[in-house]
Amino acid sequence: MASPAAAKKASTKGLAPDEAEVAPEPMLHTSIYETLRRRMITGKIIPGVGLSTRGLALEMGVSQMPVRDALSRLAAEGAVEIRSKRKVEVPPMSAERFTDLLDCRLLLEPEAAVQALPHITPARLKQLREIDAALDAAMENGDVIGYMECNFEFHFNMYRANARPTLNRLIEALWLQFGPFMRVVYGRYGTANLIDQHRIALDAIAAQDADALRRAIAGDIADGMGLIGRASWGG
Repeated sequence: MASPAAAKKASTKGLAPDEAEVAPEPMLHTSIYETLRRRMITGKIIPGVGLSTRGLALEMGVSQMPVRDALSRLAAEGAVEIRSKRKVEVPPMSAERFTDLLDCRLLLEPEAAVQALPHITPARLKQLREIDAALDAAMENGDVIGYMECNFEFHFNMYRANARPTLNRLIEALWLQFGPFMRVVYGRYGTANLIDQHRIALDAIAAQDADALRRAIAGDIADGMGLIGRASWGG
């Protein structure tokens, strides 16, 4: 019987010299895509600023192909617009798009939180409290990026307890579209006057009160999106 090493050698006989390097490529593409996706969700990429495929590739130390592929996927999700090979931008917000995003968030996120509730362990609740404390510090310090990162971590640390990856991915797609615009709004108006609905949500989780948790998440969305609603639609 052939040894595993011999079998492996036999199975690769006749392959092109560089074929062994092909397998990791999808992972590379996914990594670049997820990195850019996260940057948009947390407001590190803002509307109206052109994205350079070459510049992003140099920054990440990769070829332009996975960056181009990632931008194409983001365009399919409505996160960016590819106007030409050299002009890729985050689209500006509009009243219609804003209303659509708000309605979808209000439909999906309170339900995602309620479905997660039975699965939130004491350890996860402790993590959520720690994230909320970091969020409070970011608010007090006027750290917009820190606030947005903590806000994302709070919501999705909670939602992911529901074991509903498709639902959570749909919610991420909504965050992907309003994240860049939210960064502009928070930069303009600050975060000091935001109501911290997270503490209400934490109390609801501790009490296992699904109705109170649903109201807290809906209130959190309405407060944040209400601030965006006061901004000009020019982005």
